[in-house]
Amino acid sequence: MQVAFFLLPKSETVYLLENHTVRQALEKMQHHGYTSVPLLDKEGHYVGSITTADFLWFIKDNTNIKNAALNKMLVSDIPRQHYNDPVKIDAKIEDLLRIAMEQNFIPVTDDLGVFIGIVRRREIMDFYINKYKLFI
Repeated sequence: MQVAFFLLPKSETVYLLENHTVRQALEKMQHHGYTSVPLLDKEGHYVGSITTADFLWFIKDNTNIKNAALNKMLVSDIPRQHYNDPVKIDAKIEDLLRIAMEQNFIPVTDDLGVFIGIVRRREIMDFYINKYKLFI
């Protein structure tokens, strides 16, 4: 079994770019209801993940920030606390399972580090639950 079997392609994935404003990022995350999303540079390379907690701690530590400033600040200005380990498209299923124990989603990149989608822990678990039901 290959990573591609579980892949949610980039076109169907919610992600942010480092050059989004903080307001754009927060609105996008709120609209989709996600608390963590992949973060890409302008060339589409995976550079990490950003969470609502990252924004919260940044705003808490910078209480002098006015609401209007969020329209000018970039996501790249926000320190990130977590990094979701990516895998390459040719990774082994064992690698996915190991990482899925720690992360809700696993970013998938090509050989050049370009983001091509994610694998959600939910799909991995659903696959194995359904597979296990066949043997009951």
